[in-house]
Amino acid sequence: MRHSKLVPEVNAGSMADIAFLLLIFFLVTATISSDEGINRLLPRECPPGMDCSSDINERNILRILVNNSDDIMIENQIVPIENLKDLTKIFLDNNGDGSCNYCQGLKNITLSDNPKTAVVSLLNGQRTTYKTYVAVQNELTKAYYELRKDYSMKVFRKPADKLTKTELQQVKEAYPFILSEAESK
Repeated sequence: MRHSKLVPEVNAGSMADIAFLLLIFFLVTATISSDEGINRLLPRECPPGMDCSSDINERNILRILVNNSDDIMIENQIVPIENLKDLTKIFLDNNGDGSCNYCQGLKNITLSDNPKTAVVSLLNGQRTTYKTYVAVQNELTKAYYELRKDYSMKVFRKPADKLTKTELQQVKEAYPFILSEAESK
């Protein structure tokens, strides 16, 4: 008896089809995370024929510059990023003109009049890293949110996440987020 050795063959033609179908299946069912970015509201467009520029008292502008080496400067003094939030809060909550009855500030005549007129001006160098840019934005946002949280506890005696829409709007009006990334004069 002679045994011929037949080698069974696997049809590899359909393997490519199966791999392709599995690839499509995983692409369709996989969730792709999306970055939300930095939440900022752009100013409204100026209507034609109107002058929308406004003169801002110099003491109401906190100038922050991030240079090409990622050094953070406030009013021409280099400061570590850890101090940025607290310096911003001091500037915003100053109450220099005495018109803010909820402010806890120092009433320093060289700092902002009140939170409604205070402007944080942020300029970045052309080679500022994205990591530093985001870190600075986070510190500035923390300063505003901490002031709003304190206001919410002082005025409404409840945390910000328990406020009604009307109360939340009042908190935002007390400490409006005014951040300018335009070059100031």
